[in-house]
Amino acid sequence: MAMDYEELIVAATQARENAYAPYSQFRTGAAVLSSDGSVHVGALVENLVFGAAMCAERVALFSAVSAGADRPEVIALVAPETAGERTFPCGSCLQVAIELGGPEMKIVAASADSPGFDISTVEELAPGIPRRKGLLR
Repeated sequence: MAMDYEELIVAATQARENAYAPYSQFRTGAAVLSSDGSVHVGALVENLVFGAAMCAERVALFSAVSAGADRPEVIALVAPETAGERTFPCGSCLQVAIELGGPEMKIVAASADSPGFDISTVEELAPGIPRRKGLLR
């Protein structure tokens, strides 16, 4: 892997600075590393209409697709802790991640509140989530 997890966390942390979170104040940033070595970032964008908001992880994944990147292999999420634990992607983000990156796609969760990070896979976080066979390149 051309980029280590720490570098991806730095990219996600920088993206987090652009988060638009006037309602929750729960600022998040994400960075996706694709198999071609490209990195794509995203930040949380809230909206008064909750369903119109977009998580940082999906913004980053959609940015990768829009740029024509190869299959996403790793996504790093930097977020405040939830109940004293690192925050991992929601179900909608995991659904998009498994469709675009597959069940082995790595999820790196880093806290905006404390050092270190945890690593999991989409499959570990959401076993049995519906999947397509037609993944990206």
